[in-house]
Amino acid sequence: VEAMTMGTRIVVMKDGFMQQVDTPINLYDYPINQFVAGFIGTPQMNFYTAKLTGTKTKVYVEFGDDKVLLPQSKVKLIVGLEKYLNTEKEIVFGIRPEDIHDDAEWLEKAKTASIKVKVDVVEALGSEKLLYCKTGHAITEEDVSIADDISNLIAKVDGRSTTTAGGEIALAFDMEHCHLFDKFTEVTIMARSADDKAYLEELIAKREEEETVKAEERARKEEEERIKKEAEIAK
Repeated sequence: VEAMTMGTRIVVMKDGFMQQVDTPINLYDYPINQFVAGFIGTPQMNFYTAKLTGTKTKVYVEFGDDKVLLPQSKVKLIVGLEKYLNTEKEIVFGIRPEDIHDDAEWLEKAKTASIKVKVDVVEALGSEKLLYCKTGHAITEEDVSIADDISNLIAKVDGRSTTTAGGEIALAFDMEHCHLFDKFTEVTIMARSADDKAYLEELIAKREEEETVKAEERARKEEEERIKKEAEIAK
């Protein structure tokens, strides 16, 4: 919070490596990867494993049992859309709690970007309320953690909202402020502008190469461990 309010440029680091160097507002609006997106903002951004479906003029983000329409202005900024649209390649869909709304005005103008949820808990904080909700997506894995449970959703709405716990409501997403990340590299696939697409495409290619090398190294070590264990059992 101090860095966001006092700094003019901020360096976000992870494991000793710089992830992004930018102004506070750019870190918030244009996170370069999923780590930065989750690091900036309270409560943390909602993340969902998703796929892109539809046509080039009408792209939907499908996550769990829900589907929302992506504005064409955002579609134009996606790097390598053909790699994700109607394919098995997964993305991560991110939406901040403050970009989710429960008021009638938003629900009316965002009919193609609304989902049904069950409200578990309402936390009243005066000027705002936090809604802890469950989407319609059923979790089948018993050992899934709360953080990995993609049926969880947090919305930050106006403090005068009449939403109460226990009911089912509709929530509208402000898709102009949504985020899309590659599931494999965790790098954003949505450029800041048309001029930024070339740089982002180069960055994504570099990260894909790095992640492929890491995956191959992990597979090699796992195979060595397997052979070692089999040899010990044979003794």
